[in-house]
Amino acid sequence: MTVAVDISHRLGAFTLDARFESAGRLTALFGPSGSGKTSLVNLIGGLLKPDRGRIAAEGRVFVDTAQKLFVPAHKRRIGYVFQEPRLFPHMSVRANLLYGRWFTPSAERYEDLDRVVDLLGIRHLLERRPSHLSGGEKQRVAIGRALLTSPRLLLMDEPLASLDDARKAEIMPYLERLRDETKIPIVYVSHSVSEVARLASDVVVLSHGKIVAFGPTGAIMQRLDLLPKESQGEGGTVLDMRVAGHDDEFEMTILRSTAGEIRVPRVDTAPGSAVRVRIRARDVMIATELPRGLSALNVLAGKVASIDTSDGATVEVRIDCNGEMVLSRITRQSMNALGLAVGLPVFAVIKTVAFDQENLSRTGALHDI
Repeated sequence: MTVAVDISHRLGAFTLDARFESAGRLTALFGPSGSGKTSLVNLIGGLLKPDRGRIAAEGRVFVDTAQKLFVPAHKRRIGYVFQEPRLFPHMSVRANLLYGRWFTPSAERYEDLDRVVDLLGIRHLLERRPSHLSGGEKQRVAIGRALLTSPRLLLMDEPLASLDDARKAEIMPYLERLRDETKIPIVYVSHSVSEVARLASDVVVLSHGKIVAFGPTGAIMQRLDLLPKESQGEGGTVLDMRVAGHDDEFEMTILRSTAGEIRVPRVDTAPGSAVRVRIRARDVMIATELPRGLSALNVLAGKVASIDTSDGATVEVRIDCNGEMVLSRITRQSMNALGLAVGLPVFAVIKTVAFDQENLSRTGALHDI
């Protein structure tokens, strides 16, 4: 499921230089407006031709300027989902969905209508017209239409940007199913920390047309310096954990990973299921002794791995919890009061209320093993 990009392209005064290779199920292109995300996804999709470079997915080369190779967009078998659904208003949902199949020879079709309809939960919408759909329903139909082209690669350019928070929450589980239950590599454009942390296996961080970082989501989310100033409070730790069991009396779910055990508001999924947890650095307190008489239920034992003191009144402390890093952002005054130093045994204390639905998601295996 590899997507490989190595291109350079000039757009007026703006130059885009990008090189990465991702084998994850969902690769996020992340960065502020104007960083080059949409231009890059348009180059991958064939809507733009790069000045120089090579683009390949699933072993098929789409562009190789050295070989004078450029596969036109309509021959790439790439599904594209835009910010706006772009459905045909005079056609039913069923007809909109089936429209996607016309561009794929019958011998190459691997998706069928029933599977896509069930995957996206839109069977009850099939006879409606787009004017009778909510924003989230329209976007699910647009995704279904792209899937029914039986694509080799799926491009999604900020598909939730035009939706309010309620509609985003409605569609997010379907995006997780799309990522986990299909074998289609996805390139997903977003400037939302919560979306990227919840969905991505790998993250490409763009700034002013350059890739400033690339790597697994967990590693990127701990780099608060890579996040826009207004989003740095959303950065922190991403842990992929397993459901160990449920506490029915208190409506809690117990999750475990090598970092330790945490308790979160009940997640309706079976023991053994994979769950991704995002822990904001600002929600992690540090103790030098095992806390007692504290309402916070989640305490992970570890030792200080590093301290970044470059941000004025606050510091970023990385805590090694059995090989998994947990990030805490505290004041410099608290660091001095605790006498924190690299190698010191500490406890990361996390409030259970920090684990709202936005920070919990069910996952499959994000990388093929």
